[in-house]
Formats: sequence, structure tokens, C-alpha cells
Amino acid sequence: MSPDKPWLDTNLDADARARALIERLTLDEMITLIHGPMPNLIQGEKPADALTGAGYIGGVPRLDIPALNETDASLGVTNPRRVRPDDGATGLPGGLALGSTWDPHLAYEGGAMVGREAWAKGFNVLLGGGCNLTRDPRCGRNFEYLSEDPLLSGVLAGQAVKGAQSNHIVCTVKHFALNDQETCRHVVDARIDEAALRESDLLAFQIAIEIGDPGSVMCAYNRVNGEWCGENDFLLNKVLKQDWDWRGWVMSDWGAVHSTAKAALAGMDQESGYQLDKQVYFGPELMKTAVEQGEVPFERLTDMVHRILRSMIDKGLFDHPPEPTEPDYDANGDISQAAAEAGIVLLKNDGVLPLGEGLRKIAIIGAHADVGVLSGGGSSQVIPVGGPAIEKRVSMGPSSAFSSITYFPSSPMAAIRDRAQNVAVRFASGEDKAEAVELARDCDVAIVFADQWCTEAEDVPTLSLPNGQDEVIAAVAAIAPKTVVVLETGIPVVMPWLDQVNAVLEAWYPGTRGGEAIGRILFGEVSPSGRLPISFPRSVDDLVRPEIPGMIFGPPVEGQTIPTSYPDVQQHKGRFSVEHPEGADVGYRWYDRSGAKPLFPFGFGLTYTRFAHGGLELVGGETVTTSFDITNTGERAGIETAQVYARIAGRQRLVGWARVALEPGETQRVSVTAEPRLLASYDVNVPGWRIDGGPVAVWVGTDAETAVLEGEAVLTARTLKP
Repeated sequence: MSPDKPWLDTNLDADARARALIERLTLDEMITLIHGPMPNLIQGEKPADALTGAGYIGGVPRLDIPALNETDASLGVTNPRRVRPDDGATGLPGGLALGSTWDPHLAYEGGAMVGREAWAKGFNVLLGGGCNLTRDPRCGRNFEYLSEDPLLSGVLAGQAVKGAQSNHIVCTVKHFALNDQETCRHVVDARIDEAALRESDLLAFQIAIEIGDPGSVMCAYNRVNGEWCGENDFLLNKVLKQDWDWRGWVMSDWGAVHSTAKAALAGMDQESGYQLDKQVYFGPELMKTAVEQGEVPFERLTDMVHRILRSMIDKGLFDHPPEPTEPDYDANGDISQAAAEAGIVLLKNDGVLPLGEGLRKIAIIGAHADVGVLSGGGSSQVIPVGGPAIEKRVSMGPSSAFSSITYFPSSPMAAIRDRAQNVAVRFASGEDKAEAVELARDCDVAIVFADQWCTEAEDVPTLSLPNGQDEVIAAVAAIAPKTVVVLETGIPVVMPWLDQVNAVLEAWYPGTRGGEAIGRILFGEVSPSGRLPISFPRSVDDLVRPEIPGMIFGPPVEGQTIPTSYPDVQQHKGRFSVEHPEGADVGYRWYDRSGAKPLFPFGFGLTYTRFAHGGLELVGGETVTTSFDITNTGERAGIETAQVYARIAGRQRLVGWARVALEPGETQRVSVTAEPRLLASYDVNVPGWRIDGGPVAVWVGTDAETAVLEGEAVLTARTLKP
């Protein structure tokens, strides 16, 4: 290492190395580092070091600063519109499937797998880490997110980011903040009071950032309390950088920058995919002028650059550049399959599952189960290795700019046939109800696969299954001796046929080896262990907002143009506000507050065995430690996820959980120490978290509505920093 290049000295910390670089950077070079294009939209010759991915930020070769090559990677390394020929990737199950595992280790392994593939393909920034709470079950992007609970979402997102960054790359957390709807996301103003926001969505991000230490945070498209997320001084400066002392850089979402000086002063550090913005706000023309005229102080520009360089150095981009290699897709597929198996939720079973001996004929119906499993659309869409089983282009709507309905080539029918030796297995598409009924008439069990495609940019207008699938399920259940329903959905769905069928599996979007995972669950090679990370409503009438807010693009406002990445709405003008009366009471907390009963509660999931709980011990003080025994009283090995809840300020909260694998007859004692902020209320007058001293109700549950052990602990009054 040359003494003239201290930024390459690995004995120095990341801040010192970044400062050494900034001393040598010119103003023009600094501006190079704070804005960048989408490579596939570059006019003319593309830079030699730019990969064809989601984003590119040019480096400074004379100072050894590498370029940033960014890929969408919520569920695997994407290849939008197949701009990289013959480049497939391993697809993880959807975010709600990962949330259903309640397994931090699997979250880490999944993130590490995606990071390895990205690094092997030459990328050094992952646009992953979805951490938004699923406030509305109809949100079209819920399949990328993890849960309705801040603790569960924060822990799993943090572990996924930590795993991704173990590969010497930067991973984001996104979309900061309150991006809880896709319809009108470019125009909506989400309104909520500070304490409620701190206790819900912001707490999820805070926990994820503490665990994962992401190199970057991506802001959301929407406004929060009147200000664009990318111009929101409260979110970016006050909360993220000051209160949480986070030292990475804030990047914009693609098409989410609206100004130069205002955005920079509010805490935005980098403009991404500038072709989708109305102007290149952080480029040489506007930003250089703003700095030279004092609108953006030079010290603020150096802070922006320092944050970027510091994260690049800290996460290993300087010292461990990507080395393009062929990923181990078989090993990576094992990780995806393990996550799918752990995330499949058994919602109903009258004893028909697992499938066993004595079967003569099995009818498989619907959802292209003969060839593959469904995946979600939008920027997270993974192209599977070898290509999709089915790919249908979307022809209308905001998502048509970049979406296709894609089925991964992992056939549930093939997995069933492999396990059902000497059994006739027949398939009907489900598109013809009469054909499906006829096939089901002469069978021992009918397995009906039902799916529902969700995508970025559009919310789902209903919680019902599309294309008449509810009617097909009901008709099959009326004629078949036994009926099993397997759901491949991106959100919860209502089930008007629930009482008519024998078993229901929620498989979500099960990823690269989803068919194999479903087959193993159906035949009992794996006992179901998934627990719902999101409540299933009985009806939209039970939701905070029965109607999705606003029309597809919102009401017009004279003189205001909303930048968007979707050609269909380039000229639309509009904005509207959505109040959040539920505040911090998202999902199961809303049901607890409103008194409504969900179809299936948060945390619910059945297994092929049984568990007993006992020996409750509670220790209070500055937090609560809950100790208890879990015994597998059944005849099969299985995994129990025991959830610990407390009632704080009259509201139910998940404060911790234990996921335990047990052999038949085995007992294990576990201890769960509550996250203190879940025992507190946020007090804007402190400001910070306030734990009221005194007794608090604590219980162990198998879901948010079912307590199996109950007690009381005494808390010590104290305050915690914001």
C-alpha cells in the first residue's frame, strides 16, 4: 500500500479512510458520487464498468473508488426484461413466506445466499431489505415485506441485511417510511402522529438497522405528514441520522427526488436512476450550482460523500471487489427450499394430511401446478435459472412498464407424483369448472391449487381469489371425497369455502423449489411449522379502511406534476392524504382494539404433532424474562413457535418468541427476554421511550388470540433514548 493512498490502509477505520479520500476529491468528482442513472436507459455508450442492472454510480478511478453497480434483490438477483441474456438466479420464497418462518437464522441464510449470487454476478449493492409493515393486507407489495409486527419485521429484515452484507456488499433497508400502499404511491400523503409512527413502522426500521447495520437506506415514494420521504427532515435527519446515530447514506427510490437543495438539506444523500426524475437534481448542473451559490453548504456535500464512501469501505467494497464466478445454484436452491418448507402455513387439517398409503387416484387442479409455482411481479421479479415455466406479459396498468406473471419451473404435480408411487395422478387446469368437477368425482383426494398474482405499483382490489377460483374450489369440495386447498398468494385471502374443505395450506410464493417444498409438506416428509406473520381478515369490512384510498392516480391538483417511472401516468397531476387512525395498532393490534375476529389470527399455524406448555416463570425489572417448558406430546418431530405477548397501555404487543424443534416426547425449557421498547410507550415530551413502572400482564400464546400460559411481571419505571 502506497503511503500516498491512506484510503487503502486497512489498519485505519472507515471514517479515517473516507476523510483521506475527501481531501483529494474535486467538486466535480464529489457530484459524480451522489447521482447515477439506470444503465439500460443510458443514451449512447455505456461506461465500461457499468453492469446492466437497476442502478449505476460512477466511481473515481484515479482515487481507486469503485463504481456502484446496484441490483434489485428483495427475493433474489433480478434481471429486468432479461437485459442480461441467459442470466437466471435463485428465487427466495416471498417475504411473507420468510415472515412465516419466524426464523432469524433462515432470514440470515437467505440474505447471504442472495448476496453471494449478486457478488458472483459482479454487483456490489443490493436493493433489498424490505421492512415496511403490512398495514393494509391488499397492498400489492406485501409479498416483498415480512409482517404486520414491528419486532418480527425488524428482526428478520435485520438478519437478512446482515447476511447479505457478509459478502462484502452494501444492502439497503427500504422503503423509508410508511409505504403501506402501492396504488397512488407517487401522490399519497400518509398522515400519522409521531408517537404512533415511532411505535410501529419506525420501530421496525430501527430494529432492522440495529441488527443489520445496512450501508444504505432507501427512501419511499410517498409523503409522510406533508413532506416527500426524500425531503423529510424529520425522517432523515432527526430520526435516522440524529436519534439513531446511523452513519450510512440515504439513496432515493427510482423517481423519488423532487428538488436539489431541499432534498439535500433534509438528508437525502444520493439520487438513484435519475432518468426517472423530472430533472437530474443531484447532477452537475443543479447540484454544482447549488453548492457554488451556497444553497447547499459545501459541508453538507462532503457529508453526503463521506457517508457513501464510509459505507463502501466499511462493507468491503474497496478491499473485496466482486469476482465474477458461476454461483452454486444447487446449494442456493437448498436454502430457498428450506425457507419455503419452514414458511408454508397449515391453516386447516381434519386429518387428511399428511397424505399416506391407500390412495388410488389423486386429482390435481388449478394454478398451473403441472408445471410450476407463481411468483410476484415488479422490480423484485427473479428470472429463474433455465427460464420460467410460464411468463405472461402484463398489458395494462402501472405495472405494465416492468412486470410479467412468472411461474418458476418447480412443479407441485411432479413432486406429488414422485411421492405417490403406483397412484394415478391426473391434472385439470381449473379454468373449466365442469372439467375440474369431473376429474374430482372419481378420486380419493383432490388437491386444488389456487393462486393470486400481486405486483409492485398496484394494490389488489379485493381479498377474494381471482378468476372464479372460489367457485371451482366449492364445486370440487362438493363432489370429491377429500379436498385439500394449496394457496399461492401474495396477500391474505378470504375463504368462503373453508367449511367445505378438509385442509388448507398457505404456500405464499414458494420460490425456486416451491413445488418440491409443497410436495414434502403434503406427504409429511416435513411437518408444517409456518406461523402467520399477517392476520387473515374475514372480510374487508373488518379492515381499518374497507375501501382502498383514492382512485388509481388520485384527484388532480392544479399545477403539480408528480414524477413517476410509469409511462402510463407521466402527465398525471395529483395528490391526496390518508389518515392512519389505527396509529401503532397494526394488524392483530387493530383486531384487539376493535373487537373484530379475524379468519386466522397473527401467529396461527398448525402442525402434524402437538405441543404442551408449562412451568411459567416471569422475572420483571428493566424488562421481562419469560421462561417456560415446551413438550412435544405427539408422535412426530415438529417445530413450535411460542409467542410472548404483553399488554402495554391497554394494547396487545408481541414482545418476543421462541422457535424450538422437538422430537416426540422431548421437552425443552426456553427463556424469552422482551425487547424493552415493546414494553414502553413513545413520549414526544421526553423525548424517548417511557416504561411505566408497575405490574404488566404477560402471556405465552400459540397465536395472537390463544394464550396457553398467563402471568404478571412488575416493571421498573425508566426512560430510553429515542
